[in-house]
Amino acid sequence: MEIGENRNTWDVTHDWAERGEEWSVAWGGSEAQWFSCIYPRIHRLLPAATVLEIAPGFGRWTNYLLRYCRHLIGVDLSTVCVQACRQRFARQHAEFHANDGTSLEMVPNSGIDFAFSFDSLVHAEAPVLESYIHQLATKLAEHGVGLIHHSNLGAYSPHIDNPGKRAHSMTAALFLEFTKRVGLACFSQELVNWSQPELVDCFSMITHKGSRFDRPYQRHENPNFMAEADLIKGYSRLYNRPIPHGSSEAQVVKVSGAA
Repeated sequence: MEIGENRNTWDVTHDWAERGEEWSVAWGGSEAQWFSCIYPRIHRLLPAATVLEIAPGFGRWTNYLLRYCRHLIGVDLSTVCVQACRQRFARQHAEFHANDGTSLEMVPNSGIDFAFSFDSLVHAEAPVLESYIHQLATKLAEHGVGLIHHSNLGAYSPHIDNPGKRAHSMTAALFLEFTKRVGLACFSQELVNWSQPELVDCFSMITHKGSRFDRPYQRHENPNFMAEADLIKGYSRLYNRPIPHGSSEAQVVKVSGAA
């Protein structure tokens, strides 16, 4: 989606009553998704002194990132989201800023130890990702590292449906090109399916060349990502809050792979 459409969607059209939790239903909730899906992918990068979260929405992941940093900076083009995060995390070690959809001018140069964006920039077209990557080259600390979740729909478009409103112009290959142009190293990319069989999303890891996180590039195609979500959702129910005895919520759940 273009910047204006994104702003209208998240400031006007979208109902934030569930604070973004609706997008974690496939995993059994944001807690299950964070600890079973996201955190295992980034745990070796945390804790980090200063974290930058691009497009935090209503703070679905901010809520967990705050546990692993001394300071967090959130930047979002939605003023509704920025105000919500300021209220939700008012007593936390965090600050939130509204931007124009492309700028990180409010972020200190060389001040970010971990940059993170998950399940948000998948809607951002290629010029937006190019702008953010260009700026991250100066915003990341010497050994700073980042995980950016973005669209790979452009590798298939316009030949498939797009129920998740992924950006048509963005691909994993373009992300690689953008990092090369600014001298960053993209050291890994995991291409995953989401609401369809095709690998329409990508998790790209970036750092400065020569940093302690830099290593030879690796690419992994993961067509079983949503099967992972199904498995997590199945077993996460077993360990959620206790269900009162006799409640109609009680049920037998068969976990895939269990005897």
